[in-house]
Amino acid sequence: MTNYKRKNRLTAQAYIDGVLAGDRVILSRAITIIESNLESDKLLAKDIIQAILPASGNSIRIGITGVPGVGKSTFIEAFGKYLITQGKKVAILSIDPSSQRSKGSILGDKTRMEELSNLENAYIRPSASGETLGGVANKTAESMLLCEAAGYDVILIETVGVGQSETAVHGMTDFFLLLMLAGAGDELQGIKKGIMEMADMVVINKADGDNIRMSEMARLQYQNALHIFPQSESGWEPVVTKASSTKNIGIDTVWDEIKKYKLLVSENGYFNKNRNHQKIRWMYDNINEELKRMFYGSKTIANKLTGLEKRIISSEISPVKAAEDMIETFKASFNK
Repeated sequence: MTNYKRKNRLTAQAYIDGVLAGDRVILSRAITIIESNLESDKLLAKDIIQAILPASGNSIRIGITGVPGVGKSTFIEAFGKYLITQGKKVAILSIDPSSQRSKGSILGDKTRMEELSNLENAYIRPSASGETLGGVANKTAESMLLCEAAGYDVILIETVGVGQSETAVHGMTDFFLLLMLAGAGDELQGIKKGIMEMADMVVINKADGDNIRMSEMARLQYQNALHIFPQSESGWEPVVTKASSTKNIGIDTVWDEIKKYKLLVSENGYFNKNRNHQKIRWMYDNINEELKRMFYGSKTIANKLTGLEKRIISSEISPVKAAEDMIETFKASFNK
């Protein structure tokens, strides 16, 4: 293994041993290395991931999304606490929104899930989404492997909301759960068709009190809407159910349906097929991210881009021709 001399860094073996022993402090430090953009940390991260790989994969990976205000954090806390009563170790990886202006991030999940975060068999890790979803998806996938190696057998990945990040999270999970609200106007508005097509389950949250009747109406609407979509390759027919996170109603039903799904896809071979497909796609995503990093990290490219931008604005050169010139410059830099 490579030698790492950076301050405050352990040896790769120390991280590996700590993660495999289920040490949450070491796990957190290892994920920090995974998320780092420092070259020395990238080398360290590769060694850690490669070593823990045989101990990963033994979990059910669940993506959870929903419109803002749907109560994702409250649902995840209730769901996580229930899973722990069922003898599970639960890790929550949350991709939080980052400000495109200040680059700040709202990393408040541990505060919002205070009871769950204090339980021994729960681990919560928020991550800033930053500017590119691709890089976050790759690092979240690596963090997921670390959590699995640390003994967590249910991984919950919470997304920022309904949008582009859902596709990235769907591409790294086994089961995709969509939280919705009743009584928020037209039930099928504000949710993209593509998100509905990805959902293995729709949960009408906050189905309690005066909202029970409207929740049942919403459940029927969504169930009818899901019938329009073609059947998934998994062979699973998406279900719609109701839940109240604050009243702990329907939480057990959600887990029962996920167990039914896992049994079905394990028996028909889709589970392993999907996991293998995700591994290959993960490789290509990493290739794309590394190529982008190399391209924009080149001083030659950076210097030429500035000049080309001015020429594009003055209509001296078309954006297509400028892009072609940049690629040729990049290719030439490897032939020197």
